[in-house]
Order: sequence, then structure tokens, then C-alpha cells
Amino acid sequence: MFLRSRTRLRRAATAALVGAGIMATAGTALAAPGSIYAPGVPAAPGSISASAAAGLRSYLVITAPNDTAGAKTAVGTNGGTVYASYDAIGVIVAHSTSTTFATAMRAVSGVQQVGATRTSDVPADAANPSIPASPSQSTPTGSESARVDMTQIKADQAWAINQGSPNVTVGILDTGVDDQHYDLKANFDATKSASCAYGKLDTRVGSWRPEGDHGTHVAGTIAAAKNGKGMVGVAPGVKISSVRIAEKPSGLFFAENTICAFVFAGDKGLDVTNNSYYTDPWLFNCPSNVDQAAILEGTKRAALYAEGKGVLNVAAAGNENYNLSSKSNDTTSPNDSTPVTRNITNDCLSVPTELPGVVTVASINSSNTKSSFSNFGVDKIAVAAPGDSVYSTLPGGGYGSKSGTSMASPHVAGVAALLVSVDPTATLAQLRSKLGVQADDLSCTDSRCSGTTAKNNFYGEGRVDALEAVSGTTPPPTGKVFENTADVTIADSPGAAVFSDVAVTGVTGNAPATLKVDVNIVHTWRGDLVIDLVAPDGTLYRVKNSSGNDSADNVIATYTVNASTEVANGTWRLKVQDVARADVGYINSWKLTF
Repeated sequence: MFLRSRTRLRRAATAALVGAGIMATAGTALAAPGSIYAPGVPAAPGSISASAAAGLRSYLVITAPNDTAGAKTAVGTNGGTVYASYDAIGVIVAHSTSTTFATAMRAVSGVQQVGATRTSDVPADAANPSIPASPSQSTPTGSESARVDMTQIKADQAWAINQGSPNVTVGILDTGVDDQHYDLKANFDATKSASCAYGKLDTRVGSWRPEGDHGTHVAGTIAAAKNGKGMVGVAPGVKISSVRIAEKPSGLFFAENTICAFVFAGDKGLDVTNNSYYTDPWLFNCPSNVDQAAILEGTKRAALYAEGKGVLNVAAAGNENYNLSSKSNDTTSPNDSTPVTRNITNDCLSVPTELPGVVTVASINSSNTKSSFSNFGVDKIAVAAPGDSVYSTLPGGGYGSKSGTSMASPHVAGVAALLVSVDPTATLAQLRSKLGVQADDLSCTDSRCSGTTAKNNFYGEGRVDALEAVSGTTPPPTGKVFENTADVTIADSPGAAVFSDVAVTGVTGNAPATLKVDVNIVHTWRGDLVIDLVAPDGTLYRVKNSSGNDSADNVIATYTVNASTEVANGTWRLKVQDVARADVGYINSWKLTF
């Protein structure tokens, strides 16, 4: 399932509450946290879809890699059929109406695990999958809009240096992508696109097209073209492909679909995959359950297969505001039939979010604090990215805003694509390291947050930085950091300037020639603001001038000041003045790094 609220009741409640859910502006989509929207009205429990045959269920039959022949024969002997097989990783997708199929197959020599992938019948569409229609298109008339999410991660600055290489491809494992969208068609690679719905590869033309708009929205964030209209993705020069894993009509993402998609990604040589979903029907898969253990093993093998082919897998952390490092219960699974309340432990994993090697992404809002819905956890979050009210592409040439870790993850996939563009020979370990090392630190914001500013359970190693990704260098270790997080209201013009102070102590000698000034100011029409750094001796260093043309909101930026003539220790001040009427705001936080 793409990352929605995990139960139908909760999904309805969050949509109604608006603030958690999140309401887009007029004319855009309304999204519940996480999922971000549903591709249709959710079916009642037990009626997810019409089945190909009453009682037809899907199973993973797992053997040693490249040793599936005997198990395939046994599938037929025990009342089943082989629907698909991924021999290289030892995973067979089998269908059967026999209630004793799994038990019988577990007794077959060479079979390591067998598990049902769903608690509902296989849909009728699996027997002869239909190809989604190509949406009718409209051409955007508006120019590319300034967007806070791109400013936050400095993608707008990165574009001037490197927009990404067309030799790099990001696979979007999702609900499908509108390959004819004005902002996507130039970067879309049909030769690396397919459907993996129901767990079988389908490369027919158009099989990758959308069932719902979630995947198209994700695609725009990654690589919408920089063409003067609509919007721009993080890496507008790279290619994108679509691997549809959402089924029809339920919109659910079962384990066999994910397995198919990861294997396809590896075989097609994709560089990065984005995974803004979790595998249905279990929010968490527990190894103590024979069915879920098979799901864990099969999906893990597929993800590692893709990694072995050089694919970096990026995934959304989820939207339950849940501590992934302190699991206790799940009331939402299975979501394809009737959910039950069950006790779980930390051994129970969300897939693919918690699979080995996956870059797990938390969501932040425009103030650089944890989104209300974002999951968290010690050693669970790699990095963070904007996920609140993200504006992106929708099928048919449209645009809209959605919220969730589903929207944060593609920002990171885009930055990863920039990293590969800069250094095509980088290993996956190096890419993961660069994403973290180059990220901008974010400090804890409430009592649930633990760790340091450099790494904590809310944001991992911080907010990804597209500008650092294209600079071609890894920044040196940071020096001492001094920060003020107290809010200071900025008086509207013609009011006086306001100040926020930090006391610097314990630094020997003068300030560096590359003193870093990180500023986080919440203010509509940021062009109204003039910002100065004031040294302890009163010397002013202008870091931002006013601009009547800069109508974007908020100043979230890092400035470099040559303060080498200033004694480091003492009280440094951030001076902010609004020089134009009407718009207001406040200093949210700022810091100096010596």
C-alpha cells in the first residue's frame, strides 16, 4: 500500500481533520497522511476485489537460489500453479485454491519456506491484466513556481551546477506514472518501465501507466523537467522509469509485486529506486509467523538482488507517528480483509522500509521540524526531507500538493540521483555515506527525540542537501556549533530590526574565513527581509539583501561569512529587518558553525 493511514477508519478520520491529513490548497488534492490519497473508495473488509476463482490465494515458495525446479513440480502436484518465478533468488509465486497447499509444500524437499502473501483472494485481473488508460493531457500555462521544499534542500542552487545526467535512471515503484505528462515525458524511459502488479512482470506498452495519482506525484518531485513551465524536480536532468506495483481495483501492494519490481530494477540496471509504500497486507511482518516470515525472506532477497546489481533503494519511513525502534502493537493488519489487534516486537519489520541497505526517509515540514505523521526511531531513520504540502505533477498534465513520507522519500531519491550523476563509480556504501555526511544537521524538537544534532531518531543524519551532492566534494567535519532556537517575532515595516543572540565560548583565536551561518526564518514574501550577522565588536556582515521580486516564503539557507578578522568568542547576533509592509514572520532558529 502506498503510505496511507493504516486503517480505513483512521484514513477517513485524518481526511476529515485536515490538519493532520493534509489539505492541499484549492484545486489540489486532499491527502491523508501517508497514503497520501486513495485511488478509489476503499472496499469494505472482505470485499477488496473480485477473485479469479473463489478461494484462490497467492503464496511465496522459497528455495535455494537457482534451485527451483523441484519445487515448481511440487506446486502442481499439490494443487497449485506457478504464476511467476524468480529463479535467481529462489522465489516462486504460486496460486492455489487448496487450503492445505502451504502445509503440503513445506514438507517438500528443498523448499525452505512457504507463506501466503494475502488474506484475500487473488483478483480476477491477475489472470489477464488490463492496461491502464493513458490520461487525457493538458499543457501547463503557468511558469515554474518557486517552492519551499526545493529551497530547503538547496535543489534550486544545485540546478545551476548540475541538473543530473541522462545516463542515470530512477525507478518509481508505485501506482504507475503518467509518461505523457508535459513535465515528465522528456525524462521518461519506457524501455525500463513495466508492471509488476500481482507479482508477474508485464512489459506491454502502457502497463506502467497510473492506477491513481500517487506515483505520478512522486515522479515529478524526482525529475520533472526544467522547461519553464509547471514545476521542477530535484534532478531534472536524469531519467525516470515506472514499475507499477499497485493492483487493480484495490490499489494494494503485495509482497510478490515488490519482489518482481526489485528484480526488474536490478535486471534493467536502474541506479536508484523510490519506494513510497509498504507491502500489504501487514503493516509489520513478524518472523514468528510462517506466512510473514516468507514475506520477509522473499522481499529481502529481492532487495539485496537489486543492490547486488548496483541499485540504491530509498524508502519512506511511514506515517503513523510511530516509534519503529519500540514496537508494541498493531491494530491495522491485515488491511486486505478484517484487521485484528496483535502484539508485535522489534523483530517485526515494515517492508521495504526496514529491509537491510534501504535508505529510510523521515518527513519534515517547512520549519524543518518533524512532520506530525512521520515515523521515527533510533537507527531507523537515515535522513529527512520535506514531506508537507509538496507540490508536484498529477496525471493528465495536472499539478497538486500532497503530504507524507511518500513525498519526502522522492526528494532523497532525487539527491541520490545527483550523487550518481556526479560520481557514476560510487559504491552503494559511498552513496549512503554521502547522503548522511552531506546532510544538514537538525536538532531535536520534542521529548520523544533522542540523540545529537548530528544524528537523532527524528531526522537521522539530517536534511538532505542537493547542493552538496553536486559540489563533488564531501564537506569537512563540522566544528563547534552554537545555536539559538528561541522564536523572535519580526516587526512589520516600518518597525525596528530585531536581534537573536548566541554566546560563543571555548573557541581559540579568530573566527574562520568560512564561518557558516544557518538561518531558519518563517516569513511570507521573504524578499522583504534584510539579514545581517553582527560580530561581537559590532561589525555588520550582510548575508541577505531585500528583493521586491522574491515572493517565496521563508528563509532557510546557509551563508558563508569571512569573519577571520573577528575574535571568535563573544556574543554574535543575527539582525533581521522587514523593509516592506504587509507580510510578517519570525526567526525560528539560527546557528554558527566554527
